Amino acid sequence: MSEDTSNAEGLRVIKAGVHSTIQDLGRYGYAGHGLSQGGPMDLQAHCWVNRLLDNAPNDATLEIAIGMASFRAECDMMLAIAGADMQAELDGVVIGNWRSFVIKRGQLLKLHPARNGFRTYLGIKGGVQTKPMMGSCSAVVRNGLGNVISDGEMLPALRHSTRADAHVPPRYVPDYPDTIKLRVIASYQASDFSTKALRDFYQADYKVTAQSDRMGVRLMGNQIDAPSDGIISEGIALGSIQVPSEGQPIVLLNDRQTLGGYPKLGVVARIDLPKLGQATPGTMVSFSPITLSQAQQEWRQFCDYFSAL
Repeated sequence: MSEDTSNAEGLRVIKAGVHSTIQDLGRYGYAGHGLSQGGPMDLQAHCWVNRLLDNAPNDATLEIAIGMASFRAECDMMLAIAGADMQAELDGVVIGNWRSFVIKRGQLLKLHPARNGFRTYLGIKGGVQTKPMMGSCSAVVRNGLGNVISDGEMLPALRHSTRADAHVPPRYVPDYPDTIKLRVIASYQASDFSTKALRDFYQADYKVTAQSDRMGVRLMGNQIDAPSDGIISEGIALGSIQVPSEGQPIVLLNDRQTLGGYPKLGVVARIDLPKLGQATPGTMVSFSPITLSQAQQEWRQFCDYFSAL
């Protein structure tokens, strides 16, 4: 890829959609300052977009929630799209999903409401060019960091040559069903919960509520008896399952607060979190245990494949 950024040509945002942000792998090393890590809610889709374009895993992509967004090319460029199926159209012609493609100057890319899943990722060859803040381009609205995309905005691109389209092999394309199972690594606080509370949790089905967002997914279902109303505040890991006093679990995600004082059953295996990032309100969720060693092995395989971390 060329390093020439003197030309401000790129992708013009015609309609930003419901909530579109720029995300790279996230902002690390600043939790002690109260800053959330951010990053893509569906790391798998983000990494596939960059792989299709021969980008680095940390190159910034556009995370588009729900859909209803459109973009016009101000130059010829390579794009890639993966994640929720938003029935992407190029000048009115359906182009499919989980692929890279050439868009010519003046052409219009339109994304419709998602048919399945919740978020799609749009990448540009060389990455979306935006200035990092504290080591990352990731937008975290609650911290006032990064960029929420707005109508009329230009997404600058590095100059690059175009090439033939590429697709994700079908066996690697995930499904986004309305029922998902997440695997849990037990936390040191799990032993504080009663045997009945743990049994109720693992045997229950929970529903994703409309109050969910990038901070966390609120679930509704079997009430879990928490061992206490609160604990001394401590750092919160990505995927932590906290149980407030009302007994409805919350899975904390990318834009979570850095400290919290509710007891936690465990943490969702990181390799499973993309399923939750694509879950729409009403999706049913169940949980099962996984050992730390098994979760680590699967995570290492993912990182080796994408060289993500």
